[in-house]
Amino acid sequence: MTERIYYTEPSCRSFEATVSRFVERDGRPAVVLNRTAFYPTSGGQPFDTGRLGSADVVETIDDGEDIVHVVSVPIAADATVRGEIDWTRRFDHMQQHTGQHVLSAAFDRIFENRTTSFHMGVDSSTIDLMREVTPADVERAVEEANRIVWEDREVSVRFVSADDAARLPLRKESVRGGTLRLVEISEFDLSACGGTHVSRTGGIGMIAVTNAERFRGGSRLTFVCGGRASRSFQGYRDAVAGAVRVLSVSPQELPGAIERAQSEAKELRKTVNRLQGALAGHEAARLVAQTPLLEGRRVITQVLDGWDAAGLKTIASALLTESSVAATLLSPGDPIAIVVACSSGAGLDAGKTLRILLDRFGGRGGGRPDLAQGAGLVGGVDEILTAARELLVRG
Repeated sequence: MTERIYYTEPSCRSFEATVSRFVERDGRPAVVLNRTAFYPTSGGQPFDTGRLGSADVVETIDDGEDIVHVVSVPIAADATVRGEIDWTRRFDHMQQHTGQHVLSAAFDRIFENRTTSFHMGVDSSTIDLMREVTPADVERAVEEANRIVWEDREVSVRFVSADDAARLPLRKESVRGGTLRLVEISEFDLSACGGTHVSRTGGIGMIAVTNAERFRGGSRLTFVCGGRASRSFQGYRDAVAGAVRVLSVSPQELPGAIERAQSEAKELRKTVNRLQGALAGHEAARLVAQTPLLEGRRVITQVLDGWDAAGLKTIASALLTESSVAATLLSPGDPIAIVVACSSGAGLDAGKTLRILLDRFGGRGGGRPDLAQGAGLVGGVDEILTAARELLVRG
């Protein structure tokens, strides 16, 4: 059985150990040690990384009684090694996990709203609450959680039997038997937990909730602590500064400026659509006028600059009012948009023609015998137009 140093010394950064045996995990070299400070993935907290001698520890796995260390190169059994924890990663996890205890306890104490699950991601973490919360609830709970952080309360660990734990005011009843590891935040929270935590709440630094959404009848909160909270603030600061610079407003005026810009953009889109609709008929007439009859039909293949997919469709619809027209229209953008139109007298199927082109050039789309539309074609526009013209001429 591997002695788990992180249970009693979560701040241990280095240690000496003996390799109990060499194993493999999914084809990768791995070792079991007689003792370890490397934390395995468990309880919502990711595994530790670091080094064992000259080997990198790339994953740490809880294998029941043993902890398996997946390493970059094999290490012989019975070798004595020095373990070095990636402390930046470990301390980040300690901040997030202890912050989760404080935040969950705040919701439980103020609103009797229990945390049902916890997940720690690379950039942020989440807790799922039993009931929905309002923005005011979140603000109040976060304020209370940060009060506990800034009071720098002691975070202690102790071990008790399951029977003794049943008589203690645990925030959440433990379903495990045997000896339980309890993490206590002085006069605020007591929880059964096997994770690593800071020794005082001041080490959390700060707790910030960045998002709250309804989830499975309750709420899912995204939060960041410590260094992650600082980086999150820097990201928001840079985004706000960039928007303020572009819109030439103060930060306080930013919401109103964005709302006005969105409204103006919506009106501009309406104007563009209206003008495109008026021009489409003229563009269709121009294309028909410059295209001679070829074996009873007018074959039109054009790249139209300045027209989006909706505009191409409007032009194609106008072409359908002409007899014996077979047309393929492309936009020159990336990705390429395509519209195929075949009027009743052309004797061709636009949907079938488009499918052949999509099979050759990729993309997606579909349509009717008279009008079909697609996008995402890969290739040069000249190559696509040549292939389309061959299909429309050949029939």
